[in-house]
Amino acid sequence: MFFNFIDELRAAGIQASFKEHLTLLEALDKDVIEQTPEAFYYLSRATFVKDEGLLDRFDQVFNRVFKGILSDYGQQPVEIPEDWLKQVAERFFSEEEMEQIKALGDWDEIMETLKKRIEEQEKRHSGGNKWIGTNGTSPFGHAGYNPEGVRIGGEGKHGRAVKVWEKREFKNLDNTVELGTRNIKVALRRLRRFAREGLAEELDLDATITGTAKQGWLDIHMRPERHNAVKVLLFLDVGGSMDPHIKLVEELFSAVSAEFKNLEFFYFHNCLYEGLWKDNRRRYSERTPTWDVLHKYGHDYKVIFVGDAAMSPYEISHPGGSVEHFNEESGATWLQRVTHIYPATVWLNPVPERQWEYSSSTKLIHQLMNGSMYPLTLDGLDDAMRELTRKKH
Repeated sequence: MFFNFIDELRAAGIQASFKEHLTLLEALDKDVIEQTPEAFYYLSRATFVKDEGLLDRFDQVFNRVFKGILSDYGQQPVEIPEDWLKQVAERFFSEEEMEQIKALGDWDEIMETLKKRIEEQEKRHSGGNKWIGTNGTSPFGHAGYNPEGVRIGGEGKHGRAVKVWEKREFKNLDNTVELGTRNIKVALRRLRRFAREGLAEELDLDATITGTAKQGWLDIHMRPERHNAVKVLLFLDVGGSMDPHIKLVEELFSAVSAEFKNLEFFYFHNCLYEGLWKDNRRRYSERTPTWDVLHKYGHDYKVIFVGDAAMSPYEISHPGGSVEHFNEESGATWLQRVTHIYPATVWLNPVPERQWEYSSSTKLIHQLMNGSMYPLTLDGLDDAMRELTRKKH
């Protein structure tokens, strides 16, 4: 089995020599770990993996070779969660049914019709095709299907709503998360420009030796500590369709916070508008005007947007398209201002790149970013950092 393990590692592109194989066997022979599958996994990973970028590949090989040794199959019956049963009970629309359902019209027609329906409707509806309700084909409500409409409450399912009305509670990202951030830190290190600034608190060993030799007594020299002088302005999309990506974005946020001393961050939702915030619990009471941010931080800042770019295209292209308030200027206008003021701007997208072409809003933001949208993967981060380090004119 161990020889097969070595062969599989080599086939996966992980350099596994017999020297490392013998090191692993010696460690097992001397009982340096507990006799558990989990301990063996970490020992073998530490022995063979020399590059963080190969960790996922190693996990796949380990699972294939030693399949099942870490499995724990429960013997007790498991209750089916109530929300699963509710989802099964909801109406399922086939592709043929979806094709037959026509969109109501453009943005203005949808909002005008919604206004009339609110005035006319007197009771709750479910499964219909006109009134505000649930499990139907009306453009208004939730848990049903319509090519374009307004989702009122509930959870998004098809991602086709052009506006969403519901109470939103967002949580701040945790920049103390460390698990999984090592690989991200490695990719971010391309965006480095070290400089010595501040108080002289670090011993300058070379200067101390030279001075002592010249003076004939101990001549201590101090110097400022080296810091990454790159300035980063981070805009983070939170809530809604970004909820499934919270763990990944927290890892990125933690890594960025550790790598860059000159870091400023702000939250937004879906698209950039006239207001930003630093604390999601006070996002309505303590907002910072976007113009103040653009005036305060110089054009030498590197700007990084993080978001899935998944929204109604109206949220980007139209005044009043925001899902939470009436924005007097379109999101596209604000994004264009940012790219004009900050030549070094990129957008990191946690959604796999192969899915971008199916989202009109993603294609629109990709265009507004002048093509500088990258997947939130190690390769994508590497490409994004290369883009930010290029000299801009």
